[in-house]
Amino acid sequence: MKKIAIFAKVHDPRSLAVAEELIEWLAARGVTAHVEEHLSRRLRRTTLAESSESTEIAADADLVVVLGGDGTLIAAARLVGERDVPILAVNLGSLGFLTEITLDELYPSVERCLAGDFEVTERMMLMASVERAGEVVELHRVLNDVVINKGALARIIDMETSVSGRYLTTFKADGLIVSTPTGSTGYSLSANGPILHPELECISITPICPHTLTNRPLVMAADAHIAIKLKYAPDESVFLTLDGQVGMKLLSGDVVQITKAAHVTRLIQSRSKDYFEVLRTKLKWGER
Repeated sequence: MKKIAIFAKVHDPRSLAVAEELIEWLAARGVTAHVEEHLSRRLRRTTLAESSESTEIAADADLVVVLGGDGTLIAAARLVGERDVPILAVNLGSLGFLTEITLDELYPSVERCLAGDFEVTERMMLMASVERAGEVVELHRVLNDVVINKGALARIIDMETSVSGRYLTTFKADGLIVSTPTGSTGYSLSANGPILHPELECISITPICPHTLTNRPLVMAADAHIAIKLKYAPDESVFLTLDGQVGMKLLSGDVVQITKAAHVTRLIQSRSKDYFEVLRTKLKWGER
């Protein structure tokens, strides 16, 4: 490996300090670090790293290192996009369902990556588009979830939902969460959605506070084509949120189309813990 892209939380002093140390460590080993321009401006020793726009940072990288929490990783995964570059996610945040690598494991893990000694887990992603008056006005790739949600004072939303061309139901609810297995431990879990093993390929549909109590979460095949049409958007106070980081207002008649993305996110696995240990620890299973 000759080039490593680094993503970090630019407003977190700890992340910045770790990024600077890692850049120096890589430079001493003849490896070029590549950082986003706005991160480069926050670093003290910028001459040791190359910089470019965030959309191009992973263009020819052999590895991506993420320093932060799950939110930083999710943002990086969308930017890596179709490049299929392995991601080493280091947890400097709090919860960390996705960022399995601890700070103590950072340098041993990078050392193994440089030697090609690592294993990856592939995480399914989704493509979400918004059609308005027959035209696609938004198109995004997501790792966690696609959420339709109402504003604070808005009334219930009517969402006509079909799966692969077949009518499912019209959800009358505060919103709807369409999630990957990776996103099943996020917002979907808070809405009583199922926990899905992250290596599964499937799509879950979870209503938020449905008017009909028998509207339960559903799990669909990965190749399902989900279409959600807003039949009624009260006061036009309905929003689409992607991975909790990108959003837009939806209008009555808009159709949100969701399919499996062609590419996956490739996460480097921790050697000190497995997925079930992460679940037990983060969800405090077995504690009294």
